[in-house]
Amino acid sequence: MTDFIGMALPGVRELQPYQPGKPIEELERELGLTGVVKLASNENPLGPSPLVIDALGSAMSELGRYPDGSAYVLKNRLSEFLGVSTACLTIGNGSNDVLELLARVYLSPAVESIVSQHSFVVYPLVTRAIGADLTVIPARDYGQDLEATLAAINERTRLVFIANPNNPTGTWVREPDLIAFLDQVPQHVLVVLDEAYYEYVEEKDYPDGIDLVSRYPNLIVTRTFSKAYGLAALRVGYSVSHPDIANLMNRVRQPFNVNAMSLVAAVTALDAQEHVDESVRVNRTGMALLTAACGELGIGYIPSVGNFLTIDLGRDATPIYEGLLRQGVIVRPIGVYGMPNHLRVTIGLPEENARFIDALKTVL
Repeated sequence: MTDFIGMALPGVRELQPYQPGKPIEELERELGLTGVVKLASNENPLGPSPLVIDALGSAMSELGRYPDGSAYVLKNRLSEFLGVSTACLTIGNGSNDVLELLARVYLSPAVESIVSQHSFVVYPLVTRAIGADLTVIPARDYGQDLEATLAAINERTRLVFIANPNNPTGTWVREPDLIAFLDQVPQHVLVVLDEAYYEYVEEKDYPDGIDLVSRYPNLIVTRTFSKAYGLAALRVGYSVSHPDIANLMNRVRQPFNVNAMSLVAAVTALDAQEHVDESVRVNRTGMALLTAACGELGIGYIPSVGNFLTIDLGRDATPIYEGLLRQGVIVRPIGVYGMPNHLRVTIGLPEENARFIDALKTVL
C-alpha cells in the first residue's frame, strides 16, 4: 500500500489539524441540550451591523458572477479609512490567508521564522507547512519577550510574528517597547504584527501598527473583519505593508480569494463604526464582569485587552471544560498552546456572561 503520509513534506507530516471551537450544533447533538452558549471562538456576540445584513440582501442577485478579484472597492475604502495607499494593501480570506501568503513568499527550508511561546497556532502552522524552521521564544509573563526575540534573530531569520494583543493570552506589547524592537531588527527580517483584536484595545500606550509601516519598511500589519466588525463567517482580512511586499503577496494570492459577499460586507462595515463602538462597549462591560467573578471565586486570570479572558484554574482544566459542556457552555481549552491549566473565555452578551459564571460556580 502506498505510504501517502510518508510522501508528504516533513513539515506537513508533523502538523496536527487546526482545532476550532466546538460548534453549538455538535454539543446539542452529543448531549441532547438546547440553548447552548458558545464562548469559545472570540466572535463578536453582537454579530454584524444591521447595515451589513441589508447590504448582503441587496447583493444576493449577483451570486452568479465572480467577485472582483482585485477587491477594488474595498481597497479604495480601506485606503481612505486607514490613510494608506492601495498599493500597500493585500486582501485575504481572513487575516489567516494573508499570514499564509507571507509564508509562501518569504519562507523556505533554508530559512526560519520566530514566534513566541503561547502565540497564535497559525504562525507555526504556516511555517512548518512550507518546510521552514521554527524558533519558539519562551514567553515572559505569558507575553512576547521582545528582548529574547531580538537576540534570537540571525542571518536565516526571515519572519518574526508578533500578535498584539496575543491570542490566547490577551497580553500586549506597549508602543515604546515595539519601537525599540523595530529600531534594532535587521532589514532582512520582516516583522509581522498581527492586530486582529486592534479595535478592542483601549490602552493609551498601545501602538497603531499601521502608523509605523511608513517608518519601518520591513513591518507588515495584519487586521481582520472577523472580530469587532462581526464578520467571522464571511472571512475577510487584510494587510498593510511596503508596496513591494504587497505586490509579491498578490502574485501568489489565489484568484478570487475573497468572495463577493465578503467584499460587500467589509465595505459596508467600515461605514458602520457606531456598531464597532457598541461592540467595544459591550466587551468592556463584560470583561469587568468576568474579572470580578474570577476575583470572587479565587480564580487567577491573565489581564487581557482583547475580547476574551484566559483564566487559570491552577490544575488540569479538562474536567472543568467538560463540566461546563454538560452545563451547556462552550469555552476553549488551550492545552495545545502549552497551557493545560487554562481556559479561554470569549466575552459574550450580558446574559451569556452570567450563564458562564453560574455554570462555572456549579462545576467548581
